[in-house]
Amino acid sequence: MNAVYSHIRRTWDGYYVAAKLRSDPLYEAVLAEIGDSPLPLLDLGCGLGLLAFYLREKGVAVPIHSLDYDRRKIDEANRLVAERGLTGLSFAFHDAREGLPDHHGNVTILDILQFFTPEEIETLLKLAAERVAPGGKLVIRSCLRDTSGRYRATVAGDILAKCTFWMKAAPTHYPSRGDLERVLSNYGEVRISPLWGATPFNNHLIVLEC
Repeated sequence: MNAVYSHIRRTWDGYYVAAKLRSDPLYEAVLAEIGDSPLPLLDLGCGLGLLAFYLREKGVAVPIHSLDYDRRKIDEANRLVAERGLTGLSFAFHDAREGLPDHHGNVTILDILQFFTPEEIETLLKLAAERVAPGGKLVIRSCLRDTSGRYRATVAGDILAKCTFWMKAAPTHYPSRGDLERVLSNYGEVRISPLWGATPFNNHLIVLEC
């Protein structure tokens, strides 16, 4: 990651990236799920492009199309792609509430479900699942709504992210395990497991295999 992010412009972005890579097991988990797949990837909620750049560094060469509705982060990711001469990576400004582009492959939805209403979450999950190719996967990381201290810590962290302007929106709704299983089980086998690593948050990895 240093090869790309050593060229990042904003100091705070650099701190964020370093902290994420040091403490968050997300990227290794996604690599384990889809790293050997020949299918293209649609990455929803990409932010600064951490997942795409991580996968490239690990030798994953499939086309990756990444979307986010924070234009500043998309612009920075595109600048890094151009500056480093990377190929097969594209980043676009897009609000998933407006639907999803055509795609047939793997899909990731990482850390954005809490910004949608329950109805929007269900719609997004269905649209994403419909874009997974046979033999592909939909990989989601999300906090799950429950009664744990980790859940309360996650809510507090998301509110802090909005107050510090790191995120553009405050959390709206956190899905439960049952919510995700109810929608996604119509499309294939669903696995849900904790994925909080060294963080205090109630993050889980949700994988739909089609």
